[in-house]
Amino acid sequence: MRGVLSPLLANVYLHAMDVHLSERGYRLVRYADDFVVLCQSREEAEAALAEVRAWVEDNGLELHPDKTRVGDCRQPGQGFEFLGYRFEAGRRRVRRKSLKAFKDRVRAKTRRSRGDSLECVIADLNPMLRGWFAYFKHAHRWTFPDLDGWIRRRLRAFLRKQQKRPGFGRCLADQRRWPNAFFARRGLFTLTEAHAAASRSR
Repeated sequence: MRGVLSPLLANVYLHAMDVHLSERGYRLVRYADDFVVLCQSREEAEAALAEVRAWVEDNGLELHPDKTRVGDCRQPGQGFEFLGYRFEAGRRRVRRKSLKAFKDRVRAKTRRSRGDSLECVIADLNPMLRGWFAYFKHAHRWTFPDLDGWIRRRLRAFLRKQQKRPGFGRCLADQRRWPNAFFARRGLFTLTEAHAAASRSR
């Protein structure tokens, strides 16, 4: 929807739209005023969009012009973003905006100028990493090793700074000095291991 509605108001007001579409055989997934209608064919999707447009106009609302479209999320380039995820080519990824926000939060906690011990930094990081993973654990498995590697590079740069050595923790010598096991022994939450454990429990 265009404009900003509070989640509570959106849920109350748009419940009638949920019922309207359900009665016509459409499958709708909605959170507040953000929603997706799932269809079996482009023809069905076009008909669903026409149905939504008519309901919205009849109720004095507008669809967001940039977010409203028909596409086949099984095809590259035709995916859509919903609740922090990007659905495209049969895969679920973390959308770029959500990934940037995550990295910004990690950067803030792993500044090289931070005057805490590594243990304090890890203790500060872990709750945020666990919470982020709890939400994005359904993303494609390739997401997590890259992020783990990036986080460890941030921590290696932090350690280099503490030793008053220049550089950003990317060289092979730093990986040997502070291998992955070094951070694991200090309790760093690992997204890849958490994803593997979650996959086994399903």
